[in-house]
Order: sequence, then C-alpha cells, then structure tokens
Amino acid sequence: MRTQPNIVFILADDLGYADLSCYGRREYATPNIDRIAERGVRFTQAYANSAVCSATRLALITGRYQYRLPLGLEEPLAGKTHVGLPPEHPTLPSLLKAQGYATTLIGKWHLGSLPAFGPRQSGYDRFWGIRSGAIDYFTHLNARGAHDLWDGDQTVEQTGYLTDLLGDRAVEYVTASDGPFLLSLHFNAPHWPWVAHGDEAESERLRGGNLRHYDGGTMRTYARMVQAMDHQVGRVLQALDVAGKTDNTIVIFTSDNGGERYSDTWPFSGVKTELLEGGLRVPAVMCWPARIRASTTSSQVMASMDWLPTLLDAAGTAPDSAHPPDGISLLPVLDGAPEQPRTLYWRYKNNEQAAMRDGDLKYLKIRDNTFLFDVVQDPRERANLKTRRPDVYDDMLARWQAWNETMLPTIPDSFAEGFTAAQLADHIGM
Repeated sequence: MRTQPNIVFILADDLGYADLSCYGRREYATPNIDRIAERGVRFTQAYANSAVCSATRLALITGRYQYRLPLGLEEPLAGKTHVGLPPEHPTLPSLLKAQGYATTLIGKWHLGSLPAFGPRQSGYDRFWGIRSGAIDYFTHLNARGAHDLWDGDQTVEQTGYLTDLLGDRAVEYVTASDGPFLLSLHFNAPHWPWVAHGDEAESERLRGGNLRHYDGGTMRTYARMVQAMDHQVGRVLQALDVAGKTDNTIVIFTSDNGGERYSDTWPFSGVKTELLEGGLRVPAVMCWPARIRASTTSSQVMASMDWLPTLLDAAGTAPDSAHPPDGISLLPVLDGAPEQPRTLYWRYKNNEQAAMRDGDLKYLKIRDNTFLFDVVQDPRERANLKTRRPDVYDDMLARWQAWNETMLPTIPDSFAEGFTAAQLADHIGM
C-alpha cells in the first residue's frame, strides 16, 4: 500500500498566465517554480474558477462551483462580516484531516472574518497569515488600516517583508512536520500594493485609500515581487529535499485568477475581473516524483475546483457524498489515461459577464455583446463565430442558461454594498 503523500499547495495572488519563465516570461526568470514543472507536469489549459480572488479560493477549498454558496456571490468579498465559508461545509483540509493529515494554512485566507469564519473553523489545524484581501507588505496593515497578521486567532507583530515571512514559516513547517501533511502556502504576491524589497518609502506613500491600487509599481518592481516569491518557493523545495520528503510530496503551484496591470497574459487578452481568457487562464505546475513522470506537459482542460478531488484521490479518499464536487480528479490523466472532455461555466456580475468552455469553443457575454470563439485556434478571442455557427452558439447559450438556473442567483444591484444577512438569506431562499 502506497504511503499517503504530503501535499504542498502554493497559490500566488493575481499572477498572470505567462508570468513564469516556464510559461514564456522573458524579462526575468523563475527557476524554482520552473523546477516544479521539470520534476512533474505543466498544464497549458488551466483555468481559475473566477476572475477574482475570494470566489476562486472558495471553489478551490470546496471543489465546487463557488456560486453554490452565498460567499461565492461576492466578487470580491469586501469587509462583510456576515458572509463567509460555513464551518460545517466539507473542505479540502477538513476531509484530509479526517484521513490523518496535519493541516496548515500559511498566507492568505479571504473567505470570511472572525468570529464566525476562519481557517481553523474550516479544517486547518494551524494558521499563520492574513485574513483580508490585500495588506501592506511591510506594516501588515490592511486597506482599512487594521493590523492583519495572525497566528491562529490572535494578531501578531513581526517585522519583515511579508513574502519572506511566509516563506520562513513554510520552511519551518516542512522541516518539522512528520507524516502526512497538507501545507497550503498562499502568498499575497504579486497582488497590489506593488512594492518589493527596499521599497518601504514607496509603501508609505501608497498607504491609505485606493492609492495603493491605482498608483505605484513598475514592470521592474513587479518582476522583483515575483522573483522574491520564486526564491521562497525554492527554499521550500530545498527544505523538502533536505528532509528527504521530496519523492512522496505533491507540490502544486498556481494562481487564483488572471493577472493585473503589470502581468503578462500572452497569448491571451483580458485581465483580472474579465472572463476573457487572460482573466481566467492561470499557470499550473505539479510534481509528485513517486508517481508523476517528470518534464511532461498536459493540455487537459482543468479548473481550480479540480484540485480537491485530485488531492483526495491521491490521499486514497473521496469527497463528501452530501456535497459532491463539480471538479474531477486529474490523476487518471496524469497516470496516462486519455484527456477528459470538459465543459466549464463562469459568470461575473461586473459588466454582466458570462462564459462557457466546451471542447475548443467558448461562449462569452459582456453586457449586451455576445461571442463564440475557438480559443485553441484563436486564443486572443478576435474572430466571433456566432453568425457562422449559429446552431452551436444557440446550443451553448441554452446550456449556460440551464446551468445558471442550478446556481444561486446573482446579488442584485439594489443590495449595493450594505445588504444585510437577512436580505441575502431571503434572496437565495435560505
């Protein structure tokens, strides 16, 4: 019987599809993340479940379309204390914990705030990191000016650039851990504010309001942020090597959505918050030397929600039958089975966006404009095929509408930012 593998799941924040050198970035190199691909597989058709943070993270941790839960209607979650991941819902850490895994989140949570919601309420034994969507890399203050660095359920003061602090904790954890563990290492890099090592003065200038989002940064700064994250990934890989844990440890690196201002999404158009390919396509590399052949490439169409069934399959268990996943296990394909055909669906409230990928074709709606693209032959989504293939377009539109009817309804604009828990419950029929 195979020993249960350790799992190190590394998630970047707002990293573009081509922001790694193994995906084509030319301005800088990411040798350590590239090493994961060299030891295993590089996916070329990986999608985020959403074009924004919280929604994708919800799909990742539950293995389900985010629109099945009220939290998934938030794009993004913005300071509402009554919305979060319900503690009773099965999650990747809670299901692995039931199989004897030690479970730890180091880094970003952003799935609801205390006292009702948090990593330790949803299956993680230990948590060290941030709870909100973005913080100052040096002061560790969030956008509202509150201190947001936590050890468990208590805030902690620690000096240092956050990417480095997260790497330090991850190395300590990998070195000390014994027998199967899940380490979720969720960096906030390269999310704004765009500051790198030595940029304390720039960080202070950007502090407060939305200035940190709409000002600051350069291509060089962005490169330094990504390289700092790559360095910490290298330290984690080295810790696995030194501890003799590399062979039977699954290491995954991916992003929560498409890139932002300084990212590279080539050959796609679109960025974060858009259902164009550039807002949804993400890099995804995975290694498991004991099982997965090295230096392989997979064109399997996949999404963030596939990681839960894949990792449970690797651990010798299955998802909770009362909350069946929408994702699939990728292990059969990684073991050599033919690639599986996929149909994936998205919606995004801003600009009334909708999308569906079926085979090589994609239905896309942006406000009143609708499209049909062959995203394999036309990855930049330039040639609209809907008038040339009306039967296919009509069929995909009807299937998207049928799928949408099975999800929770979109939050109406009339709720604005101040909707109450009672309004939300009434809206979704709870």
